[in-house]
Amino acid sequence: MGGKIQTTAIKIENVKKQFGIGENAVTALTGITIDILDNEFFTLLGPSGCGKTTLLRMIAGLESVTAGTIFLYGQEIKDLSANKRPINTVFQQYALFPHMTVLQNIGFGLKMLGKSKSEIIDRSEKMLELVQLGQFGDRRPSQLSGGQQQRVALARALAPSPKVLLLDEPLSALDLKLRQAMRVELKQIQEETGITFVFVTHDQEEALTMSDRIAVMSNGELQQIGSAQEIYEQPRNQFVAGFIGETNLFDVIIEDIQEDQAICRIGGTCISCTVTGSAVKGSTRQISIRPERLSFTSSPEDGHITGVIERLTYLGTDTQYLVQLDDGTIITVRSQNAHESGVNVQPGERIGLELGKGGARLLMN
Repeated sequence: MGGKIQTTAIKIENVKKQFGIGENAVTALTGITIDILDNEFFTLLGPSGCGKTTLLRMIAGLESVTAGTIFLYGQEIKDLSANKRPINTVFQQYALFPHMTVLQNIGFGLKMLGKSKSEIIDRSEKMLELVQLGQFGDRRPSQLSGGQQQRVALARALAPSPKVLLLDEPLSALDLKLRQAMRVELKQIQEETGITFVFVTHDQEEALTMSDRIAVMSNGELQQIGSAQEIYEQPRNQFVAGFIGETNLFDVIIEDIQEDQAICRIGGTCISCTVTGSAVKGSTRQISIRPERLSFTSSPEDGHITGVIERLTYLGTDTQYLVQLDDGTIITVRSQNAHESGVNVQPGERIGLELGKGGARLLMN
C-alpha cells in the first residue's frame, strides 16, 4: 500500500448485537471493533454461528445495532435505512428475477434509482462485459449455469456503483473447480472496480487466496485481524492456529526465555518457539507447529526431534506423515512430492525431524 494514507471505508466501533430480551437474550456479537479500508478486499472468516453474517447484515442495514456504532466514509449509518446506504449485497441465493432477461436483471437496480433507459442499457452492458457474459444478455436466468447466475448477481450488485459491496458466502453453491476459478475472477473484479469488498466465508482457502486482510471470528468475538500471511504464520491463539490450515498443537512448559524466544520441551528435547504476547518461565502454554515447517533429516541423529513413522498418506501434491515422538506425542509432518527431493521413509522407520526457523509459535491463552 506504499506508505499512502488510506481512507477508512467502514468503521465498526464496539458493536454489539443481542437477540431477544431478559433471560432469553442471546448475544451474537460482543464489542466488535474493525476498520475496513477503502478499496480493500476484506474477509470475515469463521465457523457457522460465529456472528460474521450478522455483522455483514448490520453493515447492510438489514439488522439493527444493539450497541456501538458503524460509520461509512465518516458518516454514521447505524440508524440509516438499508435503501439509503450506498451499499449492495450479493447473497448466497442469487435471487435473480426468472421472468427477466439477464440484461434486465442487471439493470433493475438502476431502474429503481430512476436512471434513463439509455444509461441503464449502457451500464448493464458494461457490467456484463466485466463479468465476461457479454453474449448472454438476452437469456433468462434458468438458461444459465450456477456459475453464470453468480456472475449475473454480482453484475447486478455492481451496476449502481455502490461504495461498498457485501458478499455473503456467494461461492458456496458452486462446485470446487468453479469456486476456485471464481475466486480469481472476484479478486480481479474488485481490483478493476476499486470498490471495497466485504466478503463472508467459513472457507479458509477462500479467505487466504482473495483477501487483503482477514478478520477471524469465533463465538461473536474478534480473534485476530491481519493479512493472509500474518494470520497463517503468526496466529495469536489456539483458535486461529487450529482454524486456519493444519497445525500441530501441544501443551508445553516454558523452560527458559531468551529475548523473543521461549525454550520449550517437546518429544524429550528442547526447541525454540517464537513468543506471542508475554511469556513467563515455568508456565504452561500451547505451541503451534505447521506440518510443512518440519522436514526429515538424513539420519535420526541429525534431527532436533526424533521419532518413528506411524502412518503416511499420499495426498497428490504432498504426503502427510504421522510421527510418534520419543515421549509418545504424535506429530503431523507434510512433505512436498517433488521427484528430485522426494522423501523415502516408511511406517516403522525411525527418523529425525528438523524444525525450520520460526516454525514453532507460542500462542496466547
